[in-house]
Amino acid sequence: MTRHPLFGLALATFGALILTPDTMFMRWSEMGGFQMMAWRGLTMGSVLLVLWMLSGAPGRSGLFTRAGGAIILCHMVNSALFSLGIAVAPVPVVLFAVATSPIFAAIFAWALAGEATGRATWVATVAVLAGIFIAILGRDTGDVGFNLGSALGAAAGLGVAASLALTFVILRKVRSIPIFPAIGTGSFLAGALGMLLAGGPAVMMDGQVWAIVVTGFLILPASFLALTFASRHTSAANVSLIMLLETVIGPIWVWAFADEPLTLPMLIGGAIVVGSLAVYLIVTGRRKVPAVI
Repeated sequence: MTRHPLFGLALATFGALILTPDTMFMRWSEMGGFQMMAWRGLTMGSVLLVLWMLSGAPGRSGLFTRAGGAIILCHMVNSALFSLGIAVAPVPVVLFAVATSPIFAAIFAWALAGEATGRATWVATVAVLAGIFIAILGRDTGDVGFNLGSALGAAAGLGVAASLALTFVILRKVRSIPIFPAIGTGSFLAGALGMLLAGGPAVMMDGQVWAIVVTGFLILPASFLALTFASRHTSAANVSLIMLLETVIGPIWVWAFADEPLTLPMLIGGAIVVGSLAVYLIVTGRRKVPAVI
């Protein structure tokens, strides 16, 4: 069936927009990092695994390979670090760091698959790291100084970006891996570990459970499905550009409805990160260099 050329762009935009209030609901949940890790991992993992089984559970053997195990591990790390980063740092700093995934993808593709990495990748890397450094200088009180919580959140966000990038580089290279069960298993295992570290089932009902359930059962699966299928109908560079909507709009949701301030260094650093990534993705897209998110 032939789709309109704008179908992939529309689907990616839909997925990115659904994802933008994710961190706002995480703030509304009033939960700690391990508790959010447990709820988000168990709910999203359950949804993806059920959808996979309803589809006839194809490609089961692809899970039991070294590449399949790497995907599961990457998504465990991704799920864990994002929740822990949001728990200790301002949302904008974490999202700015996560947005660097396309750059990590280019570096991993160069290191693992021998794909060419041009000067634009290294220039963009320096620019976005500078932007993230500026962003972590903004304290909640409005003054400027090193913020340890922001630094930890930025490190967690960079870990998320690296694990996401490695996931998609492996998936592009080893196409036999079934995406739904691999990522669903990684999410579920991260959730189980989060529950253990949080103190077991007894503490899972602390906070606003409804808010975290919305992210795990609705926001994450819907955005994941939309973005995954969008990548089949438009270029990865286009999906990467559209994903910057979360980086821009996500902090606004949290500022407007979760009472989390946006400091001047965060705004300046965010503008550098988003601007640098946008230019990088446009340049690499025109050169037809694969950019993955």
